[in-house]
Amino acid sequence: MPRSPLPPRDGISATALRAPGGKATHAKNHLPVPDTIGQWLETEFPEAAPESRRTLLTDGDMRDEAGLPVGWDDPVIPGGFYFFHRPVPPEERIPFDVGTVFEDEDLLVVDKPHFLASTPNGRFVRECVVTRLRVDLDQPDLVAIHRLDRITAGLLVLSKRPETRGRYQRLFQDRTVHKTYRALAPAPPAELEFPLERRSRLVKPVGGRQVLETEGEANALSRIRLVRTTCSPDLPAHDPDSQRSTDSARPPRRGEKIAEYELEPFTGKTHQLRVHMNALGLPILGDPVYPVDLAPDPYDFSSPLQLLAAELAFADPLTGRPRHFATDLELDPSAFRSESG
Repeated sequence: MPRSPLPPRDGISATALRAPGGKATHAKNHLPVPDTIGQWLETEFPEAAPESRRTLLTDGDMRDEAGLPVGWDDPVIPGGFYFFHRPVPPEERIPFDVGTVFEDEDLLVVDKPHFLASTPNGRFVRECVVTRLRVDLDQPDLVAIHRLDRITAGLLVLSKRPETRGRYQRLFQDRTVHKTYRALAPAPPAELEFPLERRSRLVKPVGGRQVLETEGEANALSRIRLVRTTCSPDLPAHDPDSQRSTDSARPPRRGEKIAEYELEPFTGKTHQLRVHMNALGLPILGDPVYPVDLAPDPYDFSSPLQLLAAELAFADPLTGRPRHFATDLELDPSAFRSESG
């Protein structure tokens, strides 16, 4: 896809839309090409009000690949890309700040807090790391070159310059970045020996939130090391109406053993570490999806997931020198709800 001719607006990148037809292979190249831009937008957004479609050209500043403004009666370029700013409503602020770990002319490494998305995603477009920092730092070219789950905290690497972005992105695509996570979970049973590796096939069903371990060739590998075991601190009483109804789903009671683990993902599947820990009978504390999907309110900040992207290491593709970054954040066993003993 060509680079957008429109700069971000309020930190939000322009939307790209590809027209039907054309000679290149894409999802809509077999469809008939409408005569005009207006007819095309009517087929793309049939439920939108006519005035809303027209505002994509005016308020949205719709442009073609060459950066030229687009008119309602202009012919459609078969298979061409068009760019526009879509309306984005205000969002309630996620009340946590992003911390800076490292910065040079190419990279910005930050500590992403729990509950703040890495990139625009679903209902969170303004309230994510990328949009916030583009605005706060006046750096419209910032792009996250990997992702963390919204409820996972820790190190996130952003690229500042398009000229060098691809070489850093390639590190993550080729899985040459060594990642280390830390997590708090129930203490393990005596029969589990550490360090151990969990290798399995992970599949995310369409429409589901939980990723499942299934039969078949393994596509996910994690190494898990036990760091230390301690007693659960004196935590606030658990809400008796909580949906955590089974023994495997509840967090530890006061005085029960919890443990800190070091986790290394050798593959990058969605929810991989959370699924593998849960499969071992060690669900990460504060996890709202495993083993029981609680369908949490995204603005409920009472039980942060005790999973932290703690370290990143790689050979810099520009200089060949080793790079190592460590989070300034800490796990907090007192930050999740528990049952009284």
